[in-house]
Amino acid sequence: MSSDQYHRPTAIGLFLLMIGLPQPTLGQAPATDCNRAAFRAIIDVGHTLEDPGATSARGVKEYQFNLDLSRAIEQKMAAAGFSRTVLLVTSGPAMKGLMERVRNANAMQADLFLSIHHDSVPEQFQENWDFQGKPNKYSDRFTGHSLFVSTDNPQFQASLLFGTFLGKELRNRELKYTPHYTEAIMGSRRRELLDAETGVYRYDQLIVLRQTTMPAVLLEGGMIVNRQDEMVLASPERLQIVAAAVTDAVDKFCDWRAAKKAKLLAQAKRAKKAAKEISKPTSAAR
Repeated sequence: MSSDQYHRPTAIGLFLLMIGLPQPTLGQAPATDCNRAAFRAIIDVGHTLEDPGATSARGVKEYQFNLDLSRAIEQKMAAAGFSRTVLLVTSGPAMKGLMERVRNANAMQADLFLSIHHDSVPEQFQENWDFQGKPNKYSDRFTGHSLFVSTDNPQFQASLLFGTFLGKELRNRELKYTPHYTEAIMGSRRRELLDAETGVYRYDQLIVLRQTTMPAVLLEGGMIVNRQDEMVLASPERLQIVAAAVTDAVDKFCDWRAAKKAKLLAQAKRAKKAAKEISKPTSAAR
């Protein structure tokens, strides 16, 4: 990679430059520190007991994976000082549960919404096998996590920004995103890749992304139908790695928001001062 390529602004970098804020750089101290105790993040446990989502290669429901990872994230964030973090657990059937979690999230007036899920694959890619004497389905063909945002979200650019922060933190911990959503074999499940560096996809149809009023991202933690990945995803070590990545990404996003608010406040003060200067009577008018 040439030096020109290395310093070329990303899509997120161009967005930040357009609104007058510096590009965030990993490893650099933020210009403005956020107030962690005031920042409210919602960690949404995907699916419900009644609608548990996909089934893993060994017959475990997705909801259990989602709950375990969400709890690990909540605990890590609370320990880091994000004391207003909320674990959002919903009950009921699919559509009712989706609408309920959106209503609850919007009522909290949170700063960020992160929905936790785990992935499967279309049925045509699944194979049969027996585990502990019971028939199950698996697919070892795909591996990796993925991130989704919706362009219909009222704060889409902020959603995309947090998605890239999280994607970078996961990548820094040597976790790779899955590229298969870009492939034609996915059919109706094919998605537009918005950031090839961090694995952030566009998915406008997801209710929890498009109808939430705050920046919103959905994380598919990994492929639970992949027999090897399933075991890794359930391990305490992986839960802590992902929880740390989320916490660091939230911290960077909180810093960015604080810098943005400080810039807007400074602009408002300058505008107010200029208005006062204009309204002062001139010596000729006295």
